[in-house]
Amino acid sequence: MKIPFYIERPVYTNKISPFVGKQIIKVLTGQRRVGKSYIVFQLMDSIKASNPDANLIYINCELEQFFNIKTHHDLLNYVRQHLRPNDDNYLFIDEIQEVSSYELALRSLFAENACDITCTGSNAKMLSGELATYLSGRYIEFNIHSLSYMEFLQFHKLAPSHESVLQYLKYGGMPYLIQTGLQENLPFEYLRNVYSTILLKDVVARENIRNVAFLENLVQYLAGNVGSLFSANNISRYLKSQQIKMSPQLIINYLKALTNAFFVHRAVRTNIEGLKIFEVGEKYYFEDLGLRNAVWGQSQRTDMHQLLENAVFLHLKQKGYNVFVGQLGKREIDFVAEKEGKKIYVQVCLQLSNQATVKREFGNLLMINDNFPKYVVSLNEPLMGEDYKGIVQLNIHDFLMLDF
Repeated sequence: MKIPFYIERPVYTNKISPFVGKQIIKVLTGQRRVGKSYIVFQLMDSIKASNPDANLIYINCELEQFFNIKTHHDLLNYVRQHLRPNDDNYLFIDEIQEVSSYELALRSLFAENACDITCTGSNAKMLSGELATYLSGRYIEFNIHSLSYMEFLQFHKLAPSHESVLQYLKYGGMPYLIQTGLQENLPFEYLRNVYSTILLKDVVARENIRNVAFLENLVQYLAGNVGSLFSANNISRYLKSQQIKMSPQLIINYLKALTNAFFVHRAVRTNIEGLKIFEVGEKYYFEDLGLRNAVWGQSQRTDMHQLLENAVFLHLKQKGYNVFVGQLGKREIDFVAEKEGKKIYVQVCLQLSNQATVKREFGNLLMINDNFPKYVVSLNEPLMGEDYKGIVQLNIHDFLMLDF
């Protein structure tokens, strides 16, 4: 196949490449249209460069030429027909969840050591269900995200600036936007189309959702309440007051379906002092800011704090952190991020415009009795220098440029 033009994303290929050629299945997961296929193309090019005689077998389950691959039997037959016994064989499968019982085919190919296997998928149930059951300990997951702010600058050939970060907050990081440009209408026409595809293919069809109208209303609610504590019971009671009957469990199921498609991420609350996870109350953040804005609309820009908070959450996730909402007594810490024994605490505010805001944002962090890094992130420039009693204050642009 002819590999299309792409912009390299070494933040992912550098992580995946050491496992290429090893006896382990590489699984690239993430929301639809975040660029998983193009990372596969980069891996294929890298293999060809180092091993010109390698046999690369590529299957995209969403392309018409592969529509006849519907079951694991079809997949096995196709792969075996294209293996070359005396060469190094590499198998790449895009959107593998479209193949029924695909995990059985992967298990068989893995057991035979027939080829090096890399696959992509747009649903988290691949790992929590099918793959975990049949291939436990035989695969490694790489979660692919929409473009980070640094990648956004590279893709759109923009210089780092306040104006550039505002464009990122508005249009988000879907890679294909380099084709539409960042004009007012074209990006959102594309983003609305992507949103519809995700909802229909990865949520409604995959999860057998029946009440599509309520699902759309739920997404609209999440878009308008980014960073707010969410309770399925409260939503259920509110709907009941509006003569709409929807059980808390059904709401939870629909939220799970949206997170399975990587469309939104769930951040649970944790007690900072005791590391206890609270079962009630969580927050939801969107995988892509542009998709969130396509859902919510662009008629007004009174939601900048929500965009800042979502952008900070995404940056932490893109850097590989597990991200929680912190609880310290009655005080809340916007984000507690953990990775490999390290922690980062972050408070997000629109502006540090008065003493009360300064006291609240810095005061909450000063109550934490450890020496891990602490940040206050705002839209405006630091008011008290870059450091206040050991707490670093950064504007959103500088925070999104951090590599930690």
